[in-house]
Amino acid sequence: MRINDAVPKKGSRTRPRRVGRGIAAGQGASCGFGMRGQKSRSGTGTKPGFEGGQMPLYRRVPKLKYFTVVNPKHFTTINVKDLASLEPNTEVTLELLLENGSIKTNRGPLKILGDGELNVPLQVKAAAFTVGAKSKIEAAGGQCEVVS
Repeated sequence: MRINDAVPKKGSRTRPRRVGRGIAAGQGASCGFGMRGQKSRSGTGTKPGFEGGQMPLYRRVPKLKYFTVVNPKHFTTINVKDLASLEPNTEVTLELLLENGSIKTNRGPLKILGDGELNVPLQVKAAAFTVGAKSKIEAAGGQCEVVS
C-alpha cells in the first residue's frame, strides 16, 4: 500500500456547494440564507458564547479562584491547648465542654484543632479532628473517636 492508495471511498465526499450563481444553480441570490436578518449577512453570525443579548455564561460565573460553598459545614471548634486543663482520662464531649465553660456557644458539631500542647491522656469524642490534633491526643496516651 502506498500513500496515493489512501483515498476516500467513492461517493463519501461530495463536491462543495456553489452558491450565489443564479436561480438555475439551486442556491442563487440569497444562497439559502433567507431574505434578511442577522444570520443572512456576510461573515460569522455571532461570536462564540453570544446568547442573544442575555448575559453570557462566561460573564455570569465568578472569576476568582474559589466558588463560595453553598451549604458550608459549621463546627464548634476548640484547640488542643484548651483541653490540657482537664482531668486525666476524662471523656471529652461537646456537652462536657459547654458545662465546664471551655466553649461558650454551640455552633454545630465539635471539631478539635491542633494548636498547642497536650500532656494529659483524654478520651475525645468529636465530629472531626485535624491531623495535628489527632496525633497530639494519641501521643499523650488518649483516644480519638469520630461521632456523627
